[in-house]
Amino acid sequence: MSLAPVALFVYNRPDHTRQTVEALAANALAGETSLYVFSDAPRNEAARQSVDEVRSYVRSITGFKCLTLIERDTNFGLARSIIDGVTGLCEQYGRVIVVEDDLVTSPRFLSYMNDALTFYEHETLVMQIGGHIVPIPEFSERREALFLPFITSWGWGTWARAWKHFDPTAQGWETIRDDRALRNRFNLDGHFDYATMLQMQLDGKIDSWAIRWYLSVFMKRGLALFPPRSFVRNIGFAGGTHGSRVLRWTLSRQPISDEPVSFPRVTQVVDGDYALLKKALFRQTGGPLGAVFRWARRRLGSGMR
Repeated sequence: MSLAPVALFVYNRPDHTRQTVEALAANALAGETSLYVFSDAPRNEAARQSVDEVRSYVRSITGFKCLTLIERDTNFGLARSIIDGVTGLCEQYGRVIVVEDDLVTSPRFLSYMNDALTFYEHETLVMQIGGHIVPIPEFSERREALFLPFITSWGWGTWARAWKHFDPTAQGWETIRDDRALRNRFNLDGHFDYATMLQMQLDGKIDSWAIRWYLSVFMKRGLALFPPRSFVRNIGFAGGTHGSRVLRWTLSRQPISDEPVSFPRVTQVVDGDYALLKKALFRQTGGPLGAVFRWARRRLGSGMR
């Protein structure tokens, strides 16, 4: 099996970056994995010292097959950095695993991602492999992964054949905006206000690669694979000014799984699985839209540096 390279996107958080890298290095496949670290340039002088500190640490990283550090000379912002990095590695390798500098991954993360990328390589309906899922109590003993009709930005992988459909201009948005039923489906049946976030993107109020990637997948009726229990935990909530405190507390302390999972052979969303996911979102936010939207707007809009 040809292992996918890992694209790690870093900026000015040396402690977070160190935790992210140490977790990746604890994976059994780390020594066979090529690690590409994309380091954005400081947005201003205040960020320069911490950016330099991150770059100094990255140069010391060991434990991977090879390490390539890409140091930006100008500030790209997170959205442009991810779009450029993922596009380049997809062109070079045909597949990629994507991690940001505020994610701690399970020791099984790379095995899961590579196995799934190989298993569904030729299934054109499958456009993303996700490593994170919100806690769903009903899945506590489950061993099979599941398909859902949306994407995650917290530890994921894709193929060149899927990423070629990524549309940074968000063509087709008007169709969703003007069709109430379609817009409701885009919003996970009213549980996540992606439509407003996309409008904010088009209005220049946020800069998110993820909302545009989700639209691209949605327009192709694509699916993403998710583990029943998360292989990823987000450690980047500290200091935030927006979002649901309950959800932030839950996700920042979310246990990560080290259990193997099996892959469904039928590529379709199971209604019961989707219903449990939406139930979990409601339970953890206290409502289907308000708190989730504020939290998601902060997270998906984090490309604004």
